[in-house]
Amino acid sequence: MTAATTTTSTNGFTGWVHSAIAWLDARGRAAWITLMVLGFILFWPVGLAILFYMIWSNRMSGFACRRHSARTAPVGPGFTGNAAFDAYKADTLRRLEEEQAQFEGYLQRLREAKEKAEFDAFMEERRKAAAATTAAAPEDQPDN
Repeated sequence: MTAATTTTSTNGFTGWVHSAIAWLDARGRAAWITLMVLGFILFWPVGLAILFYMIWSNRMSGFACRRHSARTAPVGPGFTGNAAFDAYKADTLRRLEEEQAQFEGYLQRLREAKEKAEFDAFMEERRKAAAATTAAAPEDQPDN
């Protein structure tokens, strides 16, 4: 079997499944429930699979069936269909992302400055402790 044949048979099956789902959506919740009951009667795992699919895809709510069948042109996520508003929204989101990047850069510089100040204070304390130790060391040694 060649790759072209495999692709065609797979697309044929998925096309058939999508058309069956569209057909059931057009008939509403009663068609889905009927299919589920028939699935339970014929072979219970099929009915259970249909039930899980109906719950997962929100087909139990009647509105979902009408919404899926009535949609003519898919509207992408985040697009309202109003070009002016979508352009404004995209520009505002871009500006907010730039401001967020600038603010994160500011916070990073602030953290680095704080860490440098803490490290410098630690090194100064260490130098003072070392100087005090070396200054006190000759006095503590006994004379021979």
